[in-house]
Amino acid sequence: MSAERFGGLRARIAAEAARLMVEEGVDQYFTAKRMAAKRLLGRVEGRRARFRPADLPSNGEIREALLLLAERSEGSGRTRRLFALRIVALEAMRALAPFSPRLIGSVSTGHIRRGSDIDLHVFPADEDALERHVRALGWTFDRERVTIQKGGEIREYVHYHVADVAPLELTVYAPRELRSRPRSSTDGKPIVRLGVAALSALCARDHPAAWERYLETGEVEGMDALLEMDEDAPLPGPFDGLLEDGAEGDDEPAHAEPGEEDDPDQVYDPLPGFEGVA
Repeated sequence: MSAERFGGLRARIAAEAARLMVEEGVDQYFTAKRMAAKRLLGRVEGRRARFRPADLPSNGEIREALLLLAERSEGSGRTRRLFALRIVALEAMRALAPFSPRLIGSVSTGHIRRGSDIDLHVFPADEDALERHVRALGWTFDRERVTIQKGGEIREYVHYHVADVAPLELTVYAPRELRSRPRSSTDGKPIVRLGVAALSALCARDHPAAWERYLETGEVEGMDALLEMDEDAPLPGPFDGLLEDGAEGDDEPAHAEPGEEDDPDQVYDPLPGFEGVA
């Protein structure tokens, strides 16, 4: 991968750190970024050059470099798998329309790995109505109540884990919370929640040919690969361990917001062109 593609010292360090993690087995972002900085800066007049903390990339920047390496290594397979996951999410959101579902996490950002689930926030006025609705859909699910400590407060969240082509995780919020988005535990910014319209627009932008085929024929490119995967024991890919939460270093959040567990280091800035689309 060409470091020049990223531009700037931070970007070159991110690219080298990603290479170290893939090719030399460095498994912590904290270690990889510092090793990369030392190798790139080298020595000046016999002394090792010093670097400023601002020169070091964030875990998210290294993750982006890893994703580029993964896409180059895995070819179009990752893109097809991502499209299939997004369509599964879209159809699930349509089925859950009375509860204003919103997609977050790796399927929205594209930071997927093998075994990635689909994270949806739902906003029922009555949780019992949501459960009856899910049962009426014929979905197989487990209900879980999770308690976390966030900002000095103890908070409880209800999750529905739904078995589908890809696992769905529904996190229940009160309707009033639809307009007061929680902040990412990594960067403090409000997370982006994609509604049906925004997700459809994202599919059209990122997967134009596959999206058109889906609209015309109902065929979902990449669905066969999802159906063939054994989700209880997914085959490891060369980048899977590096793109999951276990590879975090110094930037790992103490308490992840529900639904962020699959991809805790992602940056939830609004996707370009979708800032005002619900």
